[in-house]
Amino acid sequence: MNYFRTALLLAALTALFMGIGFLIGGQSGMVIALVVAVAMNFFSYWNADKLVLSMNHAVEVDERQAPELYGIVRELAARAGLPMPRVYLIDEPQPNAFATGRDPDHAAVAATAGLLRLMSREEVAGVMAHELAHVKNRDTLIMTITATIAGAISMLANFAFFFGGNRESNNPLGWVGTLAAMIVAPFAAMLVQMAISRTREYAADRLGAEICGEPLWLASALGRLEAAAHQIPNDAAEANPAMAHMFIVNPLSGQRMDNLFSTHPATENRVAALQALAGEWRGHSGGPPGGYAAPPPAGRPGSWGSGRPGAAPAAPAPSASGPWGRPRDGRGSAVPPTGRRGPWG
Repeated sequence: MNYFRTALLLAALTALFMGIGFLIGGQSGMVIALVVAVAMNFFSYWNADKLVLSMNHAVEVDERQAPELYGIVRELAARAGLPMPRVYLIDEPQPNAFATGRDPDHAAVAATAGLLRLMSREEVAGVMAHELAHVKNRDTLIMTITATIAGAISMLANFAFFFGGNRESNNPLGWVGTLAAMIVAPFAAMLVQMAISRTREYAADRLGAEICGEPLWLASALGRLEAAAHQIPNDAAEANPAMAHMFIVNPLSGQRMDNLFSTHPATENRVAALQALAGEWRGHSGGPPGGYAAPPPAGRPGSWGSGRPGAAPAAPAPSASGPWGRPRDGRGSAVPPTGRRGPWG
């Protein structure tokens, strides 16, 4: 049902784009808008991921440049049965992340420097599992195309101000149509864009929890991401608000109501759903369904909710625990990471 609803919403965006063309140039404007919409969808299929990454100034990294992040993504991708995506870092203080790409074979995940600096390893794993869930559900292409069309609608609405109301245009409604194109159409596009995002976030939260094996990791991260997003601006997202729905939490503003006017479901509702899922697993099966294994020992079982990224671990086992815990020496103490965390240190 979600995919059917998403297809309808994408069709609504395309129809809205054609409607603006009609308001600006009559039937010929509508035909031109249809041709442009088809061309944009074709371009988005092949190139929108590169465009989104470029607009956010993302830099591709490998295992040498960002060993911890790369290791987390590699382990999670293997658990999800996905090809290894390209990994990007964004020199942005606001903690956030997104995924893009036309299919799992051409996917990319991007994390901000703020995410790595402020979140624990478990929380980073929960966030990246959520993004890989979008890849597995093939949401990334839909969300990227949505961002492209919504941005184009806003741009076309600006053109309406200059070309929509003159006598030589084919605008059948004159200045009334121009005002509708300038005000109503971008607002409607925003609503459709938000609705598309909200249909996919809950599903990605649940599947991400199954991939990483612990819903509370993502639940902890969401609460801290939401708080940080209210305090730390994201300049790239502010300059291109059509991309906001691609991030795991809204990078623009602090709208908290779970309604049609928010780019994402309310964070507290997402956290509550994940906490309920954790309780369900512990009360019945004891782990994630669908063939996913339980996560390896985290090495820091009390880190979520402590509010201290990198809190001292309390695990007794002196062993490496994969991407969810640093290697330990013979005394059980965490071994400090070696090398630079990424291109920005």
